[in-house]
Amino acid sequence: MHARFGKALIDTPTLQDRVQQIGRQINQDYADRRVLMIGVLKGSILFYADLVRAIRVPVTMDFVHATSYQGRTTTSGEVRLMTDPEYFDKMEGRHVIIVEDIVDTGVTIQYLRKKILDRGPASLAVCTLLDKPERRRIEVKVDYVGFTIPDVFVVGYGMDHDERYRNLPYIAALEQDESA
Repeated sequence: MHARFGKALIDTPTLQDRVQQIGRQINQDYADRRVLMIGVLKGSILFYADLVRAIRVPVTMDFVHATSYQGRTTTSGEVRLMTDPEYFDKMEGRHVIIVEDIVDTGVTIQYLRKKILDRGPASLAVCTLLDKPERRRIEVKVDYVGFTIPDVFVVGYGMDHDERYRNLPYIAALEQDESA
């Protein structure tokens, strides 16, 4: 079985325009405040990098490597932290924004929200490039959404299939080719 993808689901100019819009909204919402932005690795890395460049308020950058996936495309329902953020013990009183590539089941975001809220931040927001509400197992609050998409497996702009396609400058739906 081979994976293939067709034309862009979200093209590069549309992605870049939306990232700039989200950056402007964060600038407005956090005017005169310092923000701790935690990117969820690996999928959010390109979105995170572009978003941070669109933000003008002071930003401290950090990352967490969390996954709920078993294999390539199936979620286990259990979150594993591969690495903790450097600032996990320095979140009290800070304004924290979790930056995700995609929120689908809600499991990872709920887990990260709880871990961060237990550390007493002044505020906590979730920013995701893609939202798949059809796949929700757990309702979670998402404060900034780039795009709401249907229940399709996507690659590009940081998101992968078997560690491939992350470098695409657009987002495409991945199809499994059963005949190959």
